[in-house]
Amino acid sequence: MPILNKDMTLCISLAARPSNIGTRFHNYLYEQLGLNFVYKAFAPVDLADAVRGIRGLGIRGTAVSMPYKEDVIALVDKLDASAAAIDSVNTIVNDDGVLTAYNTDYLAIERLLREHQVPASSTVLLQGSGGMAKAVAAALRDAGFSAVTVIARNERTGRALAELYGFEWLPSTQGASAELLINVTPLGMQGADAEVLAFPQQAIDAAKIVFDVVALPAETPLIKAARDAGKQVISGAEVIAIQAEEQFVLYTGVRPSAELVREASEFSRA
Repeated sequence: MPILNKDMTLCISLAARPSNIGTRFHNYLYEQLGLNFVYKAFAPVDLADAVRGIRGLGIRGTAVSMPYKEDVIALVDKLDASAAAIDSVNTIVNDDGVLTAYNTDYLAIERLLREHQVPASSTVLLQGSGGMAKAVAAALRDAGFSAVTVIARNERTGRALAELYGFEWLPSTQGASAELLINVTPLGMQGADAEVLAFPQQAIDAAKIVFDVVALPAETPLIKAARDAGKQVISGAEVIAIQAEEQFVLYTGVRPSAELVREASEFSRA
């Protein structure tokens, strides 16, 4: 990475639980490509103040994570179609003080469903009802999935998400099963929920494919249990690499090679 200097372009992330994944991913690519950029993660005390800081300090790009993906909409100037379609934001780009919001999560989910050849006829349990869950639900619908049940303890948000995409809603995973399980909650994430299994073992045993969007750790309790049960798995590490690649392009205008993206992803989790 270049020595810090007055002309260096700053990109950041805003998350309630910041990790080093994005920081290491982006800074690795900046160094490899010789870009005068630096990336830093933040846990904002006040979201509105943080967004004002993006504009006021000329911060070029911002990744937005849970729980700010929806709240940030009212604070930006424009919504790209990728964010407007699902009312959820994971990326802000600052062009001379004009803040445009995007969502690269959707692109990552759509690509992974295709690359892993997940049949659209699969029954699905989608656990979660926040901004990332919206991206997953939209990608499922647009890929032709129809037998989807949204699981959320919050009936208001759970029902709203399910009804928005023509799916069903359940308040808990108890007794539920499907061919494809998708976790889009903090369960299994490092911290207070690190040891929590997002789906019961019986649901894992009945499934064919298990998809955990949690990126840190890459081997969540759910992914470990699914591997032990011999199931096909899709990890949050795959999601974050793709969505981060798209963010990198938006920030810098440079498309890194597939090999560099792989290296940066591995470095980010080392």
